[in-house]
Amino acid sequence: MKVNNADDEKTGCVYLTLSGTSAEMGDDGSVGRGNRANGLITPFRPMTLEAIAGKNPVSHTGKIYSLFAFEIADRIVLEFPEIEAVEVYLLSQIGNAIDKPANTSIFLTADEHYLNSVKGKIRELVERELSKITEVTTRILSYPLI
Repeated sequence: MKVNNADDEKTGCVYLTLSGTSAEMGDDGSVGRGNRANGLITPFRPMTLEAIAGKNPVSHTGKIYSLFAFEIADRIVLEFPEIEAVEVYLLSQIGNAIDKPANTSIFLTADEHYLNSVKGKIRELVERELSKITEVTTRILSYPLI
């Protein structure tokens, strides 16, 4: 098991900090409402604390996964209107390609019988969408600048 896949002990390139956080390198900002992908603060509901403003649209998984998780959830609700709620979690791992999340978890709320009847179709939809994850970067880069 690796703690940090980017560590290369042979060359001495390892990620070590005194506190174990990125705060030592000045990355200690707080995410406010305006920096969130959807602009919402949602108590008692899952939400990311990742800011998307100013992050690299090619390699920052927090930015890409935040936007992409919302797109997957939106797609599920549009294609399966009887779904009452969707939570999408994408987990990155340092050293893995962006289009290969370490874990993808989808939590759905709906009638149990209905869920059982559409589970396979939803899994196919999610796998199809995951195969297009790098298109998020293209869309971000094509947004008009204000």
